[in-house]
Formats: sequence, structure tokens, C-alpha cells
Amino acid sequence: MSKRISLRQFQENLAHRLSEADTADRRGLLGVQAGEENWLVSLPEAGEIVTPPAMTSVPLTHEWYRGLVNVRGVLYSVVDLSRFHDGPLVQVPSMQARMLLIGARHGVHSAILVSRMLGLRNDDDFEPDAESSDPRPWVSIRLRDANGQLWLRLDVPQLLSNSVFLDAGIS
Repeated sequence: MSKRISLRQFQENLAHRLSEADTADRRGLLGVQAGEENWLVSLPEAGEIVTPPAMTSVPLTHEWYRGLVNVRGVLYSVVDLSRFHDGPLVQVPSMQARMLLIGARHGVHSAILVSRMLGLRNDDDFEPDAESSDPRPWVSIRLRDANGQLWLRLDVPQLLSNSVFLDAGIS
């Protein structure tokens, strides 16, 4: 038989659990894999995560610029994050490939294509990498997990404003 509690006890318990959730150490990073690289994106910056719909290719663009997609009536330009960093093309369609609508929060209709999702992560799960510098300005920091695996923290505003990222056309 289930334990009966009063509405007041239920509300107090719920309020206590919600306040603990606000102050608790939350997993605020999304881990993704793009080619051979593991990336961390803060959850607010990750935007919406969708299975890649059919893409319309755009002629005279770099190979990493995968084209345009329509997501609920809004056109997004799609960049293959792996190929953008000279890695292999993300295979689409794929059961694991996902698209992050990273630009929506910044008023930019841009998305990145990743090979697969690696789940939620916590800042405390990582240590700064000994070789902390990276030539790419959108890599805010290089980190290592408990297994020694390298992770790159994506600075979304830096990526979205970078001239290389913005210039998808072949010169």
C-alpha cells in the first residue's frame, strides 16, 4: 500500500527538491563527437538537437559546408564540424549523427553536424590539458577526462563570428 502524504507535505518536499536542483552541481555540458575529436558545448549554447533532415547542397561552397536544411519552416546553414577541422565527413543519414542548432540563441540560423552524442558532462569531470593552447580561436580550453581522453570546449560565439566559419564559398 502506498504511503499517503498531505498536499502540504508534497508541496514542501517538491519545493525543497527544486531548490536543491537549482544549487546542485548540474551537468551543464553536452559531449559530442565530430570525426575523431570530442567536443564539449555548454547546454545553453548547444541549442536544439535534431536528427539531420534532408540537406540541400549549395554549389561553389567548401566541402565542410553541407548545405541548407528546413527545420519547422526556418532555414539553417549546416557545417560539418569534423570536416571543418579537416576530419572525415560525418555520414548522413546515420543512426548516430545529430545536428545542433547552435546559432539560434545568437540570432544566427547556423547548425553544426556531429558524428554522435556522447551525453551530459560536468566541469568537475575534467582537468586542463598540459598543452592548453589551441590555434583555433573557438576552442576555449583543452581538457582531459579521468581516462586521459582529450576534449575541446567549444566557444560558440567565437565560432559563429569567425571569418573562416562565415566564408563557406570557394574563392
